[in-house]
Amino acid sequence: MTDTAITPNDQQQELIDATEGTYLVDAGAGTGKTFTVTRRYANILDQDDVEPEDLLLLTFTNNAAEEMKDRIVAHCDYSMAALRDAPISTFHSLAHDILLRYGFEAPQILGIDDRITSSTQLLENEVIENERFREFVGRFVRKHPEYEDYFRILSDESSLLAQIKQLAAKGIFPTREGWFRHGERYLDGDFEEFKEYFTQANTPNEGTNGPTQSDLRDNLGLYGRNKCYLPEAPGKTELRGGRGTKQIDAEWANRAFEEDRSELKQFVHDLYFEYIEFALGRNYLNFSFLLLFAFALLCEDHALREELAFEYTMIDEFQDTSEIQFKLALLLAGTDNICVVGDWKQSIYSFQYASVDNIRRFEERLQTYKSELNNDIERVGYPVEDVTEIELTQNYRSTQEILDFSECSLTLPATNNEDLDADDVRESIVSLNADSTNEHSRIEATTGDDEYEALLDRVQEIVDNPEYAVADADANDGLRPPTYEDIAILTRTRRFGRELQQRADEYGFPVAYEGGVELFSTDQVLLLLAWLRILENDADRGWAVVLERAGYTLDEADQILDTEAYPSNMVAFRDELADIETVGGIARRVFDRYGFEDAYADTLVTTLEGVFSSTHMNRGEVIQFIERSLDAGSTHEVDDSPGTDSITVQTIHAAKGLEHPIVILANVNQHNFPPSGGDGDAIRYDDTAGLRQTKHYSTVHDLPHVYHSWRHDVRSACLSREYDEERRLMYVAMTRAKDHLLFSAGSSPSALFDNLPLEPEEREPDVQPADGGITVQSHLQISIPNREGPVAQSPHTLIDDSVFEDVSDGKGSEFGRRVHEFAERYAEGEAVEPENGEINSDERHIKAFLDSLDGDFRVEEPAYLPLTIDGEEVSISGVIDLLCIRPNEVEIIDYKTDRGQHAQSEYRKQVSVYYHVVSQCFPDRDVSVGIFYTEDGSPVPINPLTEDELIALVRTEMATSSSAPAG
Repeated sequence: MTDTAITPNDQQQELIDATEGTYLVDAGAGTGKTFTVTRRYANILDQDDVEPEDLLLLTFTNNAAEEMKDRIVAHCDYSMAALRDAPISTFHSLAHDILLRYGFEAPQILGIDDRITSSTQLLENEVIENERFREFVGRFVRKHPEYEDYFRILSDESSLLAQIKQLAAKGIFPTREGWFRHGERYLDGDFEEFKEYFTQANTPNEGTNGPTQSDLRDNLGLYGRNKCYLPEAPGKTELRGGRGTKQIDAEWANRAFEEDRSELKQFVHDLYFEYIEFALGRNYLNFSFLLLFAFALLCEDHALREELAFEYTMIDEFQDTSEIQFKLALLLAGTDNICVVGDWKQSIYSFQYASVDNIRRFEERLQTYKSELNNDIERVGYPVEDVTEIELTQNYRSTQEILDFSECSLTLPATNNEDLDADDVRESIVSLNADSTNEHSRIEATTGDDEYEALLDRVQEIVDNPEYAVADADANDGLRPPTYEDIAILTRTRRFGRELQQRADEYGFPVAYEGGVELFSTDQVLLLLAWLRILENDADRGWAVVLERAGYTLDEADQILDTEAYPSNMVAFRDELADIETVGGIARRVFDRYGFEDAYADTLVTTLEGVFSSTHMNRGEVIQFIERSLDAGSTHEVDDSPGTDSITVQTIHAAKGLEHPIVILANVNQHNFPPSGGDGDAIRYDDTAGLRQTKHYSTVHDLPHVYHSWRHDVRSACLSREYDEERRLMYVAMTRAKDHLLFSAGSSPSALFDNLPLEPEEREPDVQPADGGITVQSHLQISIPNREGPVAQSPHTLIDDSVFEDVSDGKGSEFGRRVHEFAERYAEGEAVEPENGEINSDERHIKAFLDSLDGDFRVEEPAYLPLTIDGEEVSISGVIDLLCIRPNEVEIIDYKTDRGQHAQSEYRKQVSVYYHVVSQCFPDRDVSVGIFYTEDGSPVPINPLTEDELIALVRTEMATSSSAPAG
């Protein structure tokens, strides 16, 4: 059915007819938002005294703007030609047009003696901008040696560029002498707001036997763990109080918040201002600076603001706006005829500086921003107090079963100890009603140790299966069996999607990966980087990758590297590459040799040629560029579709606004959804704390060092991590589904998966090659020499497995893996808590044990013990669970999740290997070794075997292995 044949429902018609006044429209997923917005636009345009230039319609992609123009033409008397120059565009396109027409002197508002001209480029490629910013930073450091200490605390200078863009998105930017419109006040933060968070976190909890310690005091239990503070920092007991204390002293709120940040603010000011100057000097602007200059121009040029003022202003996808975009819209609106349309439940772009509070607190911000803009002169003259809310609740995409189930995602705890007020969330949800009467949806969850295999097995089960029939108006009964193209697999991370595609390729499954890839993490780039390193005489790192790719084992590769006896065909290929003068030429030759004839190779060559456009290039600079891009995880859009009838694999962000008959939400695993870890930036900004450092470079006792900020650690313990956007991401993924909705996790599901109101099925996959057969990637062929090098052994090969034969109460390897993972994360200082269920007591024992230890922790330390046995070199390698290092001693801890100590004599062999390795590494310290049994929390000291005893064990094992019959 065409757009023109659709009759609006009552709610849609209400919005279409509401042409005067201020409106906040809650347009839920699949409620015909674009249809209604364009009908409303056409209805306003049909008024006698309204022309296209009177009506501003803003959205977020050029494609969306063009689609809206197409739909508007179908409902009004204007042709596409007549609407060609109508202000229907993105925020950035509008800002660009304003600056090109009126803003060539806009930089002077900030005190910059430069101009914006028609030749000023809009730099959209983040990889290229990062390179230019890196060049700028090099110059900045040389010009400002007084700021060197700030760069010493950074792991990546690009975090400063992200900081600049974040401040710009909030409307905070510098002038030559200070900050535009007194923006410095925002850098100070809001102590009163912080104090509220502090008080809430510091309130004792109610337990069954009376008050228990506050969340804040509990969070500070890890205070100082693996951290080094300046001498002025309080000790853990001074901060938390003694044993039995329920909360920390309220005075710590002031001490944690108050610190002199004048030099930090000056550093950020100078960096920010001079980068704007640098960009203009290089004749480019980024998206952030477009909005920055357009906003400054409209603030200061009152005549222009009145000339541009629109009679009607409409903003689509309002949940995706930043603060400066909201303020910019208020300056462009000439009346209170403002209509914003969006859905707070689909706000998922905070990484692009979208502010969900723009829509959740629309009326409050409308009045606040008007007051801010009018603080010195009236810029917003229309009233903003009367806002009408309209709800679009008729869903034209999904079944009612899927819509009802999707709401649960917004109330799921994202961790096992998150305190979420689910009732409060439910009150803010506007429920949707399905237009469809079908009740065929299947909503299921599955797990599997190999999730990739389990997913492909699931796809094979679904395709052509009438139990997963999808709606089709042309089918006899309105339903038909599904095909590959009906299925979309959505993931939280790009990496999982790429790895799934690679596994699917091996089985011949047709897969289209969409939504941006980490191009510099692909095999194509890693091999190109390896050959470039070989050309630059970085033999170890280059040849190791190339040899591994060709099929050499680690020992074989080590032997080649030691002797430099590289295969002759590889040496010839290296010499051939050395004669090629351009980076594009080298890349194409490498890809030809390895058989890479795909979209990834093409996109990479195009990107490299865009960065290194000169005929001759410095290979060292290319290597550095690739390494930095690899570290940054920069993404690129790649057209990599195998054609029709293929499975779609997308990130959830890329799937926004789309729909699919069958959606599988995959990789809902620990550390992936939600992702683990936090923002590691050493300099950061947020509304509550303001501009801060998380680390400081200082010299104490004549020793220069990077110190952690104890104030930051206290503030972080108060401002717990927010997971609301993770829940909204899950909601967006769920509401893409039209007919069926499935969830998938591996062996370690996240709390978001575990808390779903579903009983997951554990799958044992049996994937069969698809009709397309198995794709085999061609390789650089080489001959493999006879194996040379030491014989490899593991400490576990020394253990007699018969000690486990009569054991029936074990918890299994998966249980042990989860316990070890908790121990590792807790020892590294992550704020993890014991899980509920059977694993809880083991993890509690580990937590108590680690809290009792003093010293520096090293976790998962590899250990290699070289031995000579009867003239033959043998290397025993393993991994030490925990090293606790003190000034005069080192303690080795090995965790065991056994339900008893029956295997202790065998485990003694394993830990004895670790003892001798550590003793060699720390010859001046006492070394002790022990086993920690997690079931009852008992540490057991072990008397290690001598090296001669170990040699005798290995000799026996080798003799047994060599005499065993071939299988």
